[in-house]
Amino acid sequence: MTVDEPRADATREDARRPPGEPGPDNSERPDPDNSERPGPATSGEPVARPGEGPRDGRTATAAVASARVGEAADPFVAFAPVPPRPPSRYRRAAAALGRLLAHEWTLASLGGLVLAALLTWPTLRYPRHTLPQDIYDPALQAWQMAWSGHALRTDPGQLWHANAFHPERYSFAFSDTLLGYAPAGLLGAGPEAALLRYNVMYVLVHALAFVGAYALVRQLGSGRTGAAVAGVAFAYAPWRMAQAGHLHILSSGGIALALAMLARGHGWSLRHGVRPERRHAGWAFAGWAVAAWQLSLGFGIGLPFAYALGGISVVAAAGWLRHRLRRRAPRRRLGWRLPVADLAGGLLFAAVGVLLARPYFLVAELHPYARRSVDELRMYSPPWQGLLIAPEESRLWGAAHADARAGLSWVPEMTLLPGFALYALAAAGLFFSVWTVRQRLLLLAGVVATAALALGTEFLGGRFTYLPLYRVLPGWDALRTPGRLMLWTTLLLGVLAAGAVTAFVARARSSVAHRRPVGLGALRPITLVPLALVLLEGLNATPHPVVPPRPAALTGAAGPLLVLPSDSEIDNRVMLWSTAGFPPLVNGNSGFTPHRLAEVRRVSQSFPDPGSVAHLRELGVRSVVVLRDEIAGTPWQEVPDRPVDGLGVTRRDEGPAVVFELPG
Repeated sequence: MTVDEPRADATREDARRPPGEPGPDNSERPDPDNSERPGPATSGEPVARPGEGPRDGRTATAAVASARVGEAADPFVAFAPVPPRPPSRYRRAAAALGRLLAHEWTLASLGGLVLAALLTWPTLRYPRHTLPQDIYDPALQAWQMAWSGHALRTDPGQLWHANAFHPERYSFAFSDTLLGYAPAGLLGAGPEAALLRYNVMYVLVHALAFVGAYALVRQLGSGRTGAAVAGVAFAYAPWRMAQAGHLHILSSGGIALALAMLARGHGWSLRHGVRPERRHAGWAFAGWAVAAWQLSLGFGIGLPFAYALGGISVVAAAGWLRHRLRRRAPRRRLGWRLPVADLAGGLLFAAVGVLLARPYFLVAELHPYARRSVDELRMYSPPWQGLLIAPEESRLWGAAHADARAGLSWVPEMTLLPGFALYALAAAGLFFSVWTVRQRLLLLAGVVATAALALGTEFLGGRFTYLPLYRVLPGWDALRTPGRLMLWTTLLLGVLAAGAVTAFVARARSSVAHRRPVGLGALRPITLVPLALVLLEGLNATPHPVVPPRPAALTGAAGPLLVLPSDSEIDNRVMLWSTAGFPPLVNGNSGFTPHRLAEVRRVSQSFPDPGSVAHLRELGVRSVVVLRDEIAGTPWQEVPDRPVDGLGVTRRDEGPAVVFELPG
């Protein structure tokens, strides 16, 4: 070893000594990383602060490696890329939010809300003062939501004994209750809040119908465009425009959504069959829960849904048992979670049905005349031509079908057109579809069967279709309007149409991809033509009349009270006005008129006289409010000017109303 050659032990000692610390000969050890570079004062580069990594792009591993004994500094480490910094908490949250907003189901839900606001316009223009369609049944249903919220907030035990129809018991069960909307009834008080609540729910039920049908058809195996066609057809079919005043009929989105969740939970789709790896017990239970909520909205469409769900369950169980009994078929492991979810969900659904049915059975016992007769059923059964006739509210077909509607005996329940575009797309789906031929034939059979049921006694006299259900199935005799079963026909037509649209979109993309890749952008609008046609038939001209404000005379009137005139139309408004405090009210309207209310209406036509006053006192009535603006041409038009001498009744004028007080 020469004199000029450094010793190995000295080299190791220098390597262990920090840069800048004097060595054994009182000389500073040069820093190999900075010796060839200008200092911060001349280079203008920032100096690394304590706790920060190296500013020249080196990693900590490279810096340590360069300081090891006998290793020379890597000259290329300065050219290494700067390692990316890990995203901050806010960046991660923003990325997660972006993924959520871009998710298909988020876009479908937002699209459903926007579409509902546009296609129901001007519902949200003056939501505190107007109602869609008319001020009769919508006013009644606005009262129903308000009453359920009021009862849950004040005295849940009195839920079924509403303030209307005094002194009847279980009066809340005189018609479908919309009880599932009770949480909305907890918000706000008074008539204006009831109107706002109703209008908001009116828009939301259309959005839910679209999203529910979209989810169901997507789960069955359709593409996005096909599912959108089915969703629009189900939510905005022309026949639904005639039902704009019946929120309990429009509230059918839970049916499609529950079926979608149940299919998802069982890993089943129409296109791919059963896929055990996609089973999920949580989705199955959620489907049963949504089905129970749908049933709580009313038995008008909830009862057929319950029977349909029971039939589907029996068929599914039979298919599973048949598969288990086949010796050569490979066994699919079902596990324990899914059966438990089905058992718990089925029990929940059954419990809700039993609890809700009990008040209705009691009403049937107290008022046996409320049962629907076969003659009443025949009166509401539409002819087959009704499947081709649109209601007056249809913006596209309303005027064109005016002459056809003139031949119908009950227009609102007999204009059952689901849409000519939907008919055409469903017919195309019989020949060109992603569904198999067998599946198409089964869907066609379902369309024919449900349409026959919707015609009631007009199809072969109903002897082999509707009447057997009317006589055998419990509760079916309470359904007086078979045309409302058209929602099942519309849903099945939508599935057929979605199969055709999905096949068309797939063929268009395949053709463009193999022949003219550049033309895909030009072909995309063509695949949206079916959706545009269905949307066009969904445009409506539903009126939105202004609801008369609550008379000031009702504020000081003590309950129980009777408002005159009283009939099936005016009493709806009176019930709505009673949401300001919910005083006991003799007035009321429902699917039937109780004998006691009919007697009050008859007796009160001679009010005030000894007989009518005695009858009202017997019922506990303390106030009678007569609306002068409403009595012209009615049997009560002379009531305000009759004398009250010797009757123990006081009378006072309050603007356009007259208030009679009946002290006990």
